[in-house]
Amino acid sequence: MTEQQQQRVVTELQQFRADIYQLIAGLLRDAPSVELLAFLSELEVSTDEDSGMVKAWSGLKLAAQTYNQESITQEYTDLFIGLGHGEVIPYASWYMTGTLMDTQLVQLRQDLIRLGFARQDTVKEPEDHIAALCEVMAALLLESPQHLQLNFWQKHLAPWVNKLAGDMVNAKGSAFYAAVGTLLLQFFAQEQDEFAALTLETPIQ
Repeated sequence: MTEQQQQRVVTELQQFRADIYQLIAGLLRDAPSVELLAFLSELEVSTDEDSGMVKAWSGLKLAAQTYNQESITQEYTDLFIGLGHGEVIPYASWYMTGTLMDTQLVQLRQDLIRLGFARQDTVKEPEDHIAALCEVMAALLLESPQHLQLNFWQKHLAPWVNKLAGDMVNAKGSAFYAAVGTLLLQFFAQEQDEFAALTLETPIQ
C-alpha cells in the first residue's frame, strides 16, 4: 500500500467516526426527524459479523422501524427534559461533579475558545451537552491533529460517556433511546481503543 493510499484509508476512517459523532449529536440534540428515522430504518447492516457494534446498529435499525416519530418525541421529552429535569441528564458537569453549570463547564469553555469554537447564538443548551461535545469531536477528527483529539476526549468525554450510555439503556422510560444508548456504549468503547492505540510520543497539551 502506498503512502497516498494509507492516507486515504485513514481519512475514510476519520470521516466514518466523525459521521457517527454527528449522528449521535443529531439523536441527542433533539428527537429525530421523520427523515432521520427513515434513514436509520433503511441502514445496511453487515450480516457477516457478529460484533457488538454490528448488533448495536441492528438494534437501532429495528428501533427506528418499530417506534414512530411521535412516540419517540414523547420519549425524548420524558427522558431528557421532564418536569424540572428528565430521568437522564445529558451534561458532562452533572456526571463529573454532580451539579450543573460547574467549574467543569468553565474549563470546557476555555478549551473551546483555545480550539477556535464559538458558541452560536441560536444554541440554548450549555456547551457540555453530549450533543455539543459530539459535534466538537466530529470537527476535531476532520480538522485537528491527533493530540488535540486525544486531549479533548480524555478531558471532556471519556470520564462520563459510558455512564450516560448505561443510564440511557437502563432508564425506566427508555425504548428507542435504549437502542441509542447501546450504540453509544459500543462506539465509545471503540473510540477508547482508537485513542489508546496512539503512540506514547503523541504530545498532549
